[in-house]
Amino acid sequence: MPCRHRKIFKIFLCSVGTHVNLGVMLKICDSPLPQSLLSYVAFRVAFRETFESLSLHKRCLSEQAVPFGYLCEVPFLQEVAPAVQLDLLASVWHKHLSRDVHRADLVDESVVYAACEMTARFVERDPSNVVRLLANGPLDLTVPLDSYLARELRLLYLELPNDGDFLMISQFLDLDPDDSIDQKLQMGIDPDRIGPMFDVLGRWHASPQLTGNLRGLLTEAEVARVATILRVTCLT
Repeated sequence: MPCRHRKIFKIFLCSVGTHVNLGVMLKICDSPLPQSLLSYVAFRVAFRETFESLSLHKRCLSEQAVPFGYLCEVPFLQEVAPAVQLDLLASVWHKHLSRDVHRADLVDESVVYAACEMTARFVERDPSNVVRLLANGPLDLTVPLDSYLARELRLLYLELPNDGDFLMISQFLDLDPDDSIDQKLQMGIDPDRIGPMFDVLGRWHASPQLTGNLRGLLTEAEVARVATILRVTCLT
């Protein structure tokens, strides 16, 4: 059974009708993020779950009492505005399927890790919700929701050559700037790479490119709803 599962998960997106170029894509530490059905599952579940939570808050006109969204898997980014979380995920998805080479920064790495981890937890704890979130998407996809899928989702990111620096950054928030730089250098973290992580904390709105970046992840009807709720232009 595991062998059959692995064959399903390793199917490339191009073989199921998604237009990608296998020669180039999003690269993390010079290794490409595999363009497989696993990435589609992780990104779609993370996007739709975060979007539905945001939609509920907007319908109820409630204040965001506690952080929510897939980026809560990365402590440093748990306060990122949900609309920005969606924008970031769409951007990374677009890079993932791009015909150009995109080298991931720490924000991109955080998005991939968080999407994989959130979806893996949902597979383990709430598989019926995963079925619902995957339903009626661009791909007519049925996958076995078991511990093997959760493991493969986590390995999608963990097998890439990365140091997980984005998970360690939160410990520097309370340090003096000079001490923080020294400690980062001691731990092998390039301070220049951390800038984008701080930048997204200061954003509050999705970019105009959001909907155009969702091709292949959501249907046109789903993209139109995202545009309406987030008040951005629908580019599909």
